Amino acid sequence: MTTVSADSLAKVFVEVADTLVAEFDLIEFLQMLADRVAVLTADATVGILLVDPKGRLHFMAASDESAKLLELLQLQQQAGPCLDAFRTGRAVVNTDLFAGAAAEAWPDFARSATDLGFHAVHAFPLRLRDEIIGAMGLFSRTIGDLDDSDVRIVQALADIAAISLLQERTISRAEVLTEQLQSALNSRIVIEQAKGAIAQRYEIDVDAAFQMIRSYARRNNRRLGEVSYLIVTDLPSLTDFAGPAR
Repeated sequence: MTTVSADSLAKVFVEVADTLVAEFDLIEFLQMLADRVAVLTADATVGILLVDPKGRLHFMAASDESAKLLELLQLQQQAGPCLDAFRTGRAVVNTDLFAGAAAEAWPDFARSATDLGFHAVHAFPLRLRDEIIGAMGLFSRTIGDLDDSDVRIVQALADIAAISLLQERTISRAEVLTEQLQSALNSRIVIEQAKGAIAQRYEIDVDAAFQMIRSYARRNNRRLGEVSYLIVTDLPSLTDFAGPAR
């Protein structure tokens, strides 16, 4: 991980912890977390899985499409570093994807990750004491790039995210978390449809399409899910959609 200043790191921690805002957007929060961790780790892409009330993991956010594909593959195969981190509550760190252990433990995942140009993987549980609500995967293009200090920083960010999602001031009852998660899952489906629609309309890749959607939502103080729904149903109603990002 590249060296970051104390000031930069402090700003990331404050931003991740600051979920106490009106109309809290769960997907935007998790997307922000994925983006910030990707910046801190320089060469890694980041994906986040979150558990539903029935104990099933779902893809929720990624810093780019390659991370999304690898997270979805793990869910499909029910095997991979993020699944291991979630099930055990322990981080998976500096795992060489070209080594025999990775290929033996997660053959499909290791093959797909190396095909995408990744060399190492790290996975961290999103946890609060014994409660684990998800996992965050870091997919790296270099081998063994996280030292002990890096591991502590990334795990701390994952822990703060879990605390933020579960804290009483934001989510006072379990049923509220269930409602927020179900709403986020529904929004995620619409967001994926909107990404495809924008990518096709503007002839850009889906990562760039997603950035356009997020920029519009931020400029107009609207939720990602709301904007995505309007894109899918009535794109012309969104004025200045392709305007400059704020």
